[in-house]
Amino acid sequence: MSSKHDDAATDLLIREVDEDLRQERMEKLWKRYGSLFIAGAVALVLSVAGWQGFNTWQTRERQAAGAHFAEAAKLVEEGKRDAARPILAKLAADGSGGYRALAEFKLGDLAAEAGDTAAALASYDKVAAMAAGEPHGDLAVLKAAYLRLDGAEPAMVEKAVEKLAAESSPWRHSAREILALAALKRGDAAKAADWFAKVADDPAAPQGVRARAAEMLAATKG
Repeated sequence: MSSKHDDAATDLLIREVDEDLRQERMEKLWKRYGSLFIAGAVALVLSVAGWQGFNTWQTRERQAAGAHFAEAAKLVEEGKRDAARPILAKLAADGSGGYRALAEFKLGDLAAEAGDTAAALASYDKVAAMAAGEPHGDLAVLKAAYLRLDGAEPAMVEKAVEKLAAESSPWRHSAREILALAALKRGDAAKAADWFAKVADDPAAPQGVRARAAEMLAATKG
């Protein structure tokens, strides 16, 4: 009887040690790689189809926005972001339709570049709400999700992007990458590996995205 109890206790101890080691490995992976993906939120590598849809919308709205947006864009290109912000803020407040969304989106990008996560999230969330289901709305959801990975509960991030991970979504590669990182953050190595594998094995994904996913897949199994 004592021997059986000793064996059971030993098995339990081994399982606890294995779990601690697995959790420690997941935390190390997140600390090592997670910030790299979050830092890339501003320069998000997008699927070809998703990017084309967003770029078409952006070009159309820039043409409609006219001189004011052109002035703001020029100031940004010249590095005069502080001068561009009030112009963009006025466009975001007084414009209509995609005109407002474009200015708000740019405000989000400027805030993210400046490290003002709260302001960036506020802008991206506004765009996502006013343009749900549109290319720029979906992109805003993705950028916000990347920024939230470091602070929000993983479940919140997963819920925000799960629809964009569908096979029919042009944003599926970025959405699946986010889902993999969220799983990694909560210590679910199997789920993280599954999502990274979906990206790495998708021939439609950009080569750079596939290579990155393959590296992360190997890391989760290492």
